[in-house]
Amino acid sequence: MSENLDRLGAEGVAVWLDDLSRERLAGGRLTDLVEEQRVVGITSNPTIFAKAIRSGARYDEQVKGLARRGVRVEEAVRLLTAFDVRWACDVLRPVYEASGGVDGRVSLEVDPRVAHDTAATVAEARALWWLVDRPNMFVKIPATQEGLEAISTALGEGISINVTLIFSLDRYDQVLRAFLDGMGRAHAAGHDLTSIASVASFFVSRVDTEVDSRLDKIGTPEARDLRGRAAIVNARLAYRHFEQACAGDRWRALAAAGMRPQRPLWASTGVKDPAYHDTRYVDELVAPGVVNTMPERTLRAVADHGRIQGDTIHGAYGEAQQVLDDLEAVGVSYEDVVRVLEDEGISTFTASGNELFEQLDSALHAARTAA
Repeated sequence: MSENLDRLGAEGVAVWLDDLSRERLAGGRLTDLVEEQRVVGITSNPTIFAKAIRSGARYDEQVKGLARRGVRVEEAVRLLTAFDVRWACDVLRPVYEASGGVDGRVSLEVDPRVAHDTAATVAEARALWWLVDRPNMFVKIPATQEGLEAISTALGEGISINVTLIFSLDRYDQVLRAFLDGMGRAHAAGHDLTSIASVASFFVSRVDTEVDSRLDKIGTPEARDLRGRAAIVNARLAYRHFEQACAGDRWRALAAAGMRPQRPLWASTGVKDPAYHDTRYVDELVAPGVVNTMPERTLRAVADHGRIQGDTIHGAYGEAQQVLDDLEAVGVSYEDVVRVLEDEGISTFTASGNELFEQLDSALHAARTAA
């Protein structure tokens, strides 16, 4: 057991793994991480699945079967990924039960190509929810403008949702409103609110990557002093917005009816600049009721040499706002940064989905040719 990961749990931080593959499932490595490294949830995305299918022979038989049946690539992707997510949900089912449904969750993303189509996103969410058929699954929906209504609709139908690709505080406020709208609809429809869960995935390291690049171009001493500070303060201020939402009358009324909080989730927590300490996006974002989803390398780094020193968010709001003000003063526009990050995030999201579809299409073609 890791003392650092134990400390995180004691501070109210849920440790999730940002990776999933059939090799990890079949080889027992996921079970080991759950039992030994305090992993209580999993996130996945098209890039992760493309890598898993490309590098693992454990998908070959299922791909051959799908090819023999003449299954189209879109449905083949759903079937392959749903198989892994269902399996992972079963591995984590004891965690789900022990936590009263709070943790033990596994996320599966909607088709990236429908990120700007509300009706298609809702249809995809319904299909994935039905296909996996596990109560501890999350359907991941990106926080595009069109995705907000899809989030509310899906939650209103009793589907648990992981809202992904959040970069800005304004967008996060919209996500919080979409969550409340959805839970209000679920309550009106007679759903058991305790059975519906949600997290809001706020991306971290990419903010520093974008801001640091701009600061380096400015090149002044004042700009250099601000390197590596934007991502953490942005996330800390997001937590303040979460607390403010929790204190609202509508939130409290739905909570009294059984609604669970939509927990903030720190995503993209692997450090991209080697000059920074490799556990900074974990150490500096500790507060009760959050999730931190980490690639395995970051998880093991935290277990080995993380600097877990208690709550690092409360009491830092004033300083966090000052950093954003200082960035504006040296010429870095927060609004432009988050706009670029959201646009790039959706583009990367779509490109990853296309890569997955193209890769599986080639594998299906090869299987049909060999048959």
